[in-house]
Amino acid sequence: MPDLLIELFSEEIPARMQGMARDTLRKMVTDGLVEAGLTYAHAQAFSTPRRLVLALEGLSAESPTLTEERKGPATTAPEKALEGFLRSTGLSRDQLEVRDDKKGQAYFATITRPGRKAPEIIAEVLEKTIRTFPWPKSMRWGSGSLKWVRPLHSILCILTDEAGHTVVPLDVDGIVAGDTTEGHRFMAPGRFAVTGFDDYAARLKAAKVVLDSAEREEIIWNGATTLAFARGLEIVEDRGLLTELGGLVEWPVPLMGEIAGEFLGLPPEVLRTSMKEHQKFFSVKNPKTGRIEGFVTVANRETADNGETILKGNLKVLSARLSDAKFFWEHDLRVVKSEGLLGMGAGLSHVTFHNKLGSQAARIERIAALAQVLAPLVGAAPDLAVQAARVVKSDLRSAMVGEFPELQGLMGSYYARAEGLPEAVADACKGHYSPLGPSDDVPDQPVTVAVALADKIDTLTGFWAIDEKPTGSKDPFALRRAALGVIRLVLTNGLRLKLGEVFAKANPATDAADLLSFFHDRLKVYLKDQNIRHDVIDAVLAMPGADDLALVARRAEALSAFLATEDGGNLIQGFKRANNILTQAEARDGVEYSYGADPKFAEAAEEAALFAALDAADAAIAPAMAAEDFPAAMGAMAALRAPIDAFFTAVQINSDNQLVRRNRLNLLSRIRQICLGVADLNRIDG
Repeated sequence: MPDLLIELFSEEIPARMQGMARDTLRKMVTDGLVEAGLTYAHAQAFSTPRRLVLALEGLSAESPTLTEERKGPATTAPEKALEGFLRSTGLSRDQLEVRDDKKGQAYFATITRPGRKAPEIIAEVLEKTIRTFPWPKSMRWGSGSLKWVRPLHSILCILTDEAGHTVVPLDVDGIVAGDTTEGHRFMAPGRFAVTGFDDYAARLKAAKVVLDSAEREEIIWNGATTLAFARGLEIVEDRGLLTELGGLVEWPVPLMGEIAGEFLGLPPEVLRTSMKEHQKFFSVKNPKTGRIEGFVTVANRETADNGETILKGNLKVLSARLSDAKFFWEHDLRVVKSEGLLGMGAGLSHVTFHNKLGSQAARIERIAALAQVLAPLVGAAPDLAVQAARVVKSDLRSAMVGEFPELQGLMGSYYARAEGLPEAVADACKGHYSPLGPSDDVPDQPVTVAVALADKIDTLTGFWAIDEKPTGSKDPFALRRAALGVIRLVLTNGLRLKLGEVFAKANPATDAADLLSFFHDRLKVYLKDQNIRHDVIDAVLAMPGADDLALVARRAEALSAFLATEDGGNLIQGFKRANNILTQAEARDGVEYSYGADPKFAEAAEEAALFAALDAADAAIAPAMAAEDFPAAMGAMAALRAPIDAFFTAVQINSDNQLVRRNRLNLLSRIRQICLGVADLNRIDG
């Protein structure tokens, strides 16, 4: 069985697109080959800045011959129906068979599709892949109609077996497939032929191209950390930047330089952001001081001067960039010292937050008012929460955030400290946006928590009030993310908030019930990631206090743990059996059996034992639920499992004695009432 090697060689592919392109090439080609009847043993996809590569092992040499039997119209059907069937099968009338069918006689066609050789199928599939490849952005060049992410220069497509290799015949808009490729643009120019994947990878490496992106990243990281270690420094880890650099070079050569002393006083985050965003540099820090003192750049070639000229050029550009950052920093500090953060943010009154929700300044006042309400509930000083809320957005008007928007909040914390504001206010400036994503740290400082909650809840209630809610996959104002942020703040900090009341205070025009339902949907997603089932969450959401998310989560955790036990699963079945019998009897009799069960009418020992067990459970569950000791309540409910099982085994509910029957139905009502006092077990699946 031959191996297949494909290389699509082009001008530089943007690094951000390469991972997607590798996966897409593998899927489109392998799906197409399999659909056409070929099989393969293993597939690998690779990329460098100038090539996409797919290697298949153990590809079948041809597709099998397939025979398909297809039923046609009845022999009594109109002539046009038969003509359509013949066209769809490609057969003539005399090639059809007439057979007996359930409703009479019908035409049947036997269609044989002969197998095809692998090269023919590969050429067809690869051309379709190239012409329909879903690049996020693509371009045309020259006078042709072909579109690719950058001009496509050559196609390598060969099949290799024990007898050697053959080129798959293929011509895509004048680009004829061959068995040659190119190495490094500068260090090994010129084309060379290859005979298979192993030969291809080895010859590429000899031509100064590392094919595997993971290997390039390892070379970069090992080289960078070694350079830093030699000077007693450390690389600031950045996996995203490492992946991007791996997609920018074919022959990575890490080089290390020092930052000029005049810039070392800049905040480390400013240095890191400027070097990463503008020049794709790793930051190098002094582990003793935490100060950023150097950088590592990655060249795409070796040089006779060991990168000295490259470093000089990079340092020249870096100095210009950092000079701008230093100017922004010093300018902002002057503003803060003369006008304070409140003065810096004064211009937010002229910045529109949303045309129906007013300016940023108006929004800040709403956040401050809500933060004052929330502060006592989260253990924060109300005056500090208000003070923080009024300045946390001020750095949006700073020169530094204007240049680096990703530093918003962080720069506010620096400026707050420069002004001499309380540390809690500075912390709130930095942390009030958090958590932005599911992996972000959750703030735990009370003032920060109060402002972060107020910020997110103001956003949610505001957009709910103007009916700008998420629809389907569309969520332009990131309201799902804001709701998840509130949930994580509440649950991580164990906050007891009645969200319905908070929503009403934040914006009286908000449909609080509808917004709470939105939160419940987000809570289900969050708790599902904690391995808590949706039906369990539904069972506790049906209980009073559903706007207290911390209470809901604790109830759900306790119920989930209970249901994972043998007693829990069996008790659910006992509850459902009792509830079904009771519901049917009430419907049939037209009465509600909800009181009056009396142990003196118990006829069996198991019946009397259940009365006693229910009394004990009732006495234990009610105070446990009141004290929010949900594990204790579940434990008391678990003690009912054996008495209920024994009761149903020993007793017939529908006794001929109507007094006994009513008593037993009222006893079932007690089971239902006690169990429903813990959670709505009707909502539990199974």
